[in-house]
Amino acid sequence: MKNSSLRGILLPLLTAAFFLVIWHVLVRLSGSDLFPTPVDVVKGIRELFDKGLLAKYIVASLFRVSWGFSLAVIVGVPLGLALGWFKMAYEALNPMIQILRPISPIAWIPVAILWFGIDDTAPVFLIFLASVFPITVSAMAAVQNMQLVYLRAARNFGVQGTQLFRRVILPAALPQIITGIRIALGIAWLVVVAAEMIAVNSGLGYLIIDARNAGKRYDLVVAGMVMIGLIGLVLDLLVRQLEKFDEVRWGYGQR
Repeated sequence: MKNSSLRGILLPLLTAAFFLVIWHVLVRLSGSDLFPTPVDVVKGIRELFDKGLLAKYIVASLFRVSWGFSLAVIVGVPLGLALGWFKMAYEALNPMIQILRPISPIAWIPVAILWFGIDDTAPVFLIFLASVFPITVSAMAAVQNMQLVYLRAARNFGVQGTQLFRRVILPAALPQIITGIRIALGIAWLVVVAAEMIAVNSGLGYLIIDARNAGKRYDLVVAGMVMIGLIGLVLDLLVRQLEKFDEVRWGYGQR
């Protein structure tokens, strides 16, 4: 177990180091004066940190993601559970969900600006749209694909109504719901960056577009990209912690 944990730390670090070396070598061989080396990017991150911009932009992006994603979870999980359980509701709403779901959140940017203007509400709305459909569909599918043996056992013990939802349906659906939430969070983080390039004047997305326009500071552009990737990794690791709860862990295969 200890060797496995050590390997899980060392392998990603070695892979990252190898990638950075290749990146540095390729930039030097190309002779490019525009594209930065890893050292240039680190200096760019340090510059943003010293100016107080790095924390400001990260907090702005996380604020928008937190609001939009939280609203998507609050709406998507109950809606998905209801659609998965009540056949009439599924038949009525599922076609509309399947029509709206493939529409890229980026396509909603002009509409969001028209409705909400240039402020935080527009990206929050876009993040909500991007997140709510994967969460709803995963919750709906979790209920519909639930093993009937759980329901039969519960009914044999007289469990019905809200107790059936709370003690059987929700626990049985949780593993798949968590997977949907994890996927939706990754999408939300992608969308906030795109929305910030157009709809607001702060955040990591704004940092990238502003750095490109302000004298082609590609060291800051790549610095913004690196921070987006690192924060995305941290967010994914945080969501994966939910898989360790006993109520969820049973639904994941062990290797």
